Amino acid sequence: MPAITNHLPTAELQALDAAHHMHPFTTGADLAAKGARVITRAKGVYLTDSEGHEILDGMAGLWCVNIGYGREELAEVAARQIRELPYYNTFFQTTHVPAIALAAKIAELAPGDLNHVFFASGGSDANDTNIRMVRTYWDVKGKPGKKIIIGRKNGYHGSTVGATSLGGMSAMHAQGGLPIPDIHHINEPNWWAAGGETSPEDFGLACAQELEQAILEFGEDRVAAFIAEPVQGAGGVIIPPETYWPEIQRICDKYEILLIADEVICGFGRTGNWFGSQTMGIRPDIMTIAKGLSSGYQPIGGSVVSDEVAAVLDSVEFNHGYTYSGHPVAAAVALENLRIMEEEGVVEHVQTVAGPYLAEKWHALADHPLVGETKLIGMMGSLALSPNKEPHATFAAEAGTIGYICRERCFANNLVMRHVGDRMIISPPLVIAPEEIDILIERARKALDETYARAKDEGLLQAAS
Repeated sequence: MPAITNHLPTAELQALDAAHHMHPFTTGADLAAKGARVITRAKGVYLTDSEGHEILDGMAGLWCVNIGYGREELAEVAARQIRELPYYNTFFQTTHVPAIALAAKIAELAPGDLNHVFFASGGSDANDTNIRMVRTYWDVKGKPGKKIIIGRKNGYHGSTVGATSLGGMSAMHAQGGLPIPDIHHINEPNWWAAGGETSPEDFGLACAQELEQAILEFGEDRVAAFIAEPVQGAGGVIIPPETYWPEIQRICDKYEILLIADEVICGFGRTGNWFGSQTMGIRPDIMTIAKGLSSGYQPIGGSVVSDEVAAVLDSVEFNHGYTYSGHPVAAAVALENLRIMEEEGVVEHVQTVAGPYLAEKWHALADHPLVGETKLIGMMGSLALSPNKEPHATFAAEAGTIGYICRERCFANNLVMRHVGDRMIISPPLVIAPEEIDILIERARKALDETYARAKDEGLLQAAS
């Protein structure tokens, strides 16, 4: 067993954690009773816990560790930057080299005329920035009534007040009096769950046309923007039908609605291109970025803005900013991360090696009796767990019961695979090798077998009527 680097026994660490550490998206009392799994180090695609178990991280942290764990180059860059300039802001007519260089690099990589970057510390606050950006943009353009931003039900854009409002997750809206005013949501393009007798192509068009209906209902003079992830991540890796995004683009163009592509998950290689907007063939006015920008090694995010939007905003003082916007250490690490991705051909690895191999193995899981649908794009995939493999079928048990069992069996088999309701999702590091994909699939199938056996024993395989 490899050496354990923590200084206390696991039980004592768990007790300290329960006593003082409040976890995100967690029922604290339940976790305290169970005990958190203590992660002590990581290398490549593997985590190691305080008991010495090696866990294949099928989620790349939170969709973010694109180049894998343990890259010494990033540690060295961070140390060098801390010694040279550990911090300075970009308020008050100042700037610094890491922010300058990173903004220029992002502009080089981003599609179209997305040549300007407003930095944040992550995706949530970047999406808060976007709310103020689009409303200020229209105000300066002489259309102050254009305030409504339309998002999607079950979309996820972060967990600050503004970002939660943009997202469409009802459980999040139930806490804190959300959403804030002038945010509206249309249905998600989730054919498996809601397509009924409609073909995927017709369903995709119908979902997109809900945007046009909403614009006509509120009035074009009141709608400022539409925000969506190219592929919904936290909502369950919902890959829209091919008809969806072209129709969304047409509607935004027709009604002069700003299109915000939330690339926090999809950006920096996740879908097989540098950005999900390229994969989906759309032309956003603003892209939200974070996560893969630094591969999670430092907290950093931003809004990548088109020439036209930037020109309008630059004509006034934009009264907005964050203490850590363009933090020099975070920016230097992100720049080094992008260098590694380019020089080592990480996006090409997804396109030609890891992506095709994962697709072959992932879609083979469709033969499992518990799997109704397999979906994959680039290095993000999902399995719809089903009682009978029929489209749109749900379990009689409370939603998420089977998914939670499967998630726990994955963890017990040293695999991180998340569940969203009764949908299992993966997003492994982009650098994962074919032999590591084999291990991921082997552990996933074992977890599915164990979940199926337990569900059968407990009478949980019944379909909802």
